[in-house]
Amino acid sequence: MDLEQTLLDQTLARLHETPFILDVLRSADGLADAVDRFGDDSVPALVRLIAEEADDSLTAITAVHALARIYDEEAELALSELLSSDRAYLREHAAWAFWTRLPRLDAVSRLVRGVIGGGFTGALAERTLQQWALTAPDHIALALEGALAGGAPADARARLAETLGLIPGSVAGRALCALAADAQEPEVVRVAAMAALGDRSSDARALALVQEYAEQPGLLGDVARLAAYDIELALDPAGPWASVSPARPTGTGLAGRKGLTVAQLFLHADIDRGLTRAGAGDNGGIATLLVRLGDSLLAEPGIDRVITLSRGSAAASLAVLPGAHTWLSDGQDADGDARHILAPVPLLAEATSTASAWPARVAAERGIRRALLALGPVDVLHLRMADVGSMAAATVAARLGIPVVFTLAPDPHGVIHALDMAGTLTRASFGTVDEHEHYWFRTRLVQRLAEQAVHTVLFPRPDLRNDLRELLGIDIDGEPGRFTVVPEGIDVSVIETASREARERAQGSSGAAASTAPFEQLDELVAALPPHRHGLPLAITVGRLHHVKGMATIVEAWAADPALRTASNLIIVGGDLGHPSADEQGQLDRIERTLLEHPEARDGLILAGHRPNDVVARWLGVARFGSAPTAGGPLVAPRGVYVCGSLKEEFGIALLEALAAGLIVIAPNGGGPATYIADGITGFLVDTRSADGIRAGLHGACELAAAPGEADDARISRAQHLVHSEFTVSAMAHALTAVYSEVAGRSHESAVTEYAP
Repeated sequence: MDLEQTLLDQTLARLHETPFILDVLRSADGLADAVDRFGDDSVPALVRLIAEEADDSLTAITAVHALARIYDEEAELALSELLSSDRAYLREHAAWAFWTRLPRLDAVSRLVRGVIGGGFTGALAERTLQQWALTAPDHIALALEGALAGGAPADARARLAETLGLIPGSVAGRALCALAADAQEPEVVRVAAMAALGDRSSDARALALVQEYAEQPGLLGDVARLAAYDIELALDPAGPWASVSPARPTGTGLAGRKGLTVAQLFLHADIDRGLTRAGAGDNGGIATLLVRLGDSLLAEPGIDRVITLSRGSAAASLAVLPGAHTWLSDGQDADGDARHILAPVPLLAEATSTASAWPARVAAERGIRRALLALGPVDVLHLRMADVGSMAAATVAARLGIPVVFTLAPDPHGVIHALDMAGTLTRASFGTVDEHEHYWFRTRLVQRLAEQAVHTVLFPRPDLRNDLRELLGIDIDGEPGRFTVVPEGIDVSVIETASREARERAQGSSGAAASTAPFEQLDELVAALPPHRHGLPLAITVGRLHHVKGMATIVEAWAADPALRTASNLIIVGGDLGHPSADEQGQLDRIERTLLEHPEARDGLILAGHRPNDVVARWLGVARFGSAPTAGGPLVAPRGVYVCGSLKEEFGIALLEALAAGLIVIAPNGGGPATYIADGITGFLVDTRSADGIRAGLHGACELAAAPGEADDARISRAQHLVHSEFTVSAMAHALTAVYSEVAGRSHESAVTEYAP
């Protein structure tokens, strides 16, 4: 035992001495392996470690997962008690750790309390109860019924109803039917119960209720019609639901097609063809990319259809399912089949940020499964983010036997490393930060997605092999056939049209722009500034109001420097200013604190909120060419710059658009931008972790932009030629088509039956 204790002490010492947080995350399994060998005697040491490591929450979390590897009563009791810890991050990780263990009856009530509490802990608790219900369904169903009888608030009751929907058997089925039919229950509770009834095709009472409510209007009726679609009920076509009848058709008109159907998704965006929500909440560059990429894929030989899944309402989801009258919409081909289908997934909850959307797992799985089955057969599913959408889709793909392509990026690894190096994420603070960002869970999710994927797509990076090895522990040379580097791309025609219109307008041309509205909107924003701010060039940035994007840091860099304030106005494009999310409000609060410290900066700062992509393209043109001439001179002078303050940028769609528009850019000195920005020539690569780094980049960019001549023309030509030759969305589509064709050509036999990071 002395030798075993010595080995345990050595393992703990290595954890304490490991310098970087990412290294601790990767080496955490070492402690689990060690205690697995030591058995019972390890439990007291681990429990003591968890209790005493308040100044090292990272090691405490490691110890929680190590406990989960010890299968004895003492370890079980310790984990169960952690479910009631006063430290939220320990409750979360205990709920996660219990997923791999057999049901423990005294822990069920604590997990149910976690579901009632909601959030990430609730999502993990629900997931564990779902797993345990495979062997103890009635016990868990009765515990959930008891909690419902306790009079929890409506949102908590809805979570309990949703969890009941995951429990097989007559006890849970009876309770669900009662909730769905009870007119005294809040609608959110009845909706959660009704959605679950679509998974109970063998329950006569459930079928009757779905049939009854599917013939009624409203949200509950929409959800019942989705449930009816799932269990293939036939509805009376004369009813009020007739315009979106969910009766499944006998065929989807795909006979004779020989090309592939590719599905892609991002569930944290409201994706529409006009990209009207770009920049609001989490509607970032990926929303723009998926719409443009989907259209470009259809121009490739061998691709017949693309299904792009994003969040949406139950009614919107119904409207695109085969059998609904709106099945044929824009994007239809000559044969009458919609080829690029924008398929909403009803999450049945208020839109939330990526970090807080994990409780949508069950609704996401149900909606993704429905869409892929109804709109399929799907040959390849492409996943890109370590989020709840990818987690849900990976589970569905495993069950349906759909091969997965995964775009692997060091996210959140790059952010963790950047915050660690900046000193803003420490061992002591990790647990508290992890409660919101879920870094530990997401790093494991990236690992699992990479393992499940048949093929992995990578972004270009200056030192790709070393970065993946250091940040993710992946050696791409070990299986070179599984990896393909594919740069992202932009629709250059959009930028070219916008730039031409901006140039002609700045020159006073009377023709050109099909719509002057985007230019007039920018004119109004600048005109609202004090007169002494008119006629200055713009420093412009476009993106989400999220701390990873560094918008508040950009404002700090500009506002604190009198020379920069004097030389330019700063415009922040992005964010829902009317109804900001928690992340957006956090950035707005930081910006306001900066303005209170530097009140003179308020005169030159424009918070424009989110704007459609075609509007942003025209504003980039104005930043380069200036605005239309007026009697007092143009409101915006030419020769502006573009600034990106992201902590990490895997590639940078907005940066590519700015380069294509002819602007000098400031960008992070790592990740994708370092592969296409010529430092000091087409832009400046800086340390975006600090305002000082961004400030230095702004000075360099403004000085370079102010120097016209042949060198300036050569710079613009160089940048635009690079984008045209290597970074178009059509080039991206062509490269991905080769990947999809290779993956679909394999016989895909996945042994994965459940997804469990």
